[in-house]
Amino acid sequence: MSPPLTPLAQALLSIVMLGSILCAGGGAWLLAKRREQRRAWLLLVMALVLLGNVLVWTV
Repeated sequence: MSPPLTPLAQALLSIVMLGSILCAGGGAWLLAKRREQRRAWLLLVMALVLLGNVLVWTV
């Protein structure tokens, strides 16, 4: 079991999760509008990387 996170770490993980959600939403929006396909996929990959980082730090 991992040690408890400090309040600062908890706040940073929350901010990273919000960023991940926004990146995923932006990528999905760009794909739906069929604009800037490359940027849309890069945003979706970045969202997955951010989510993976949060999982590494919390699990």
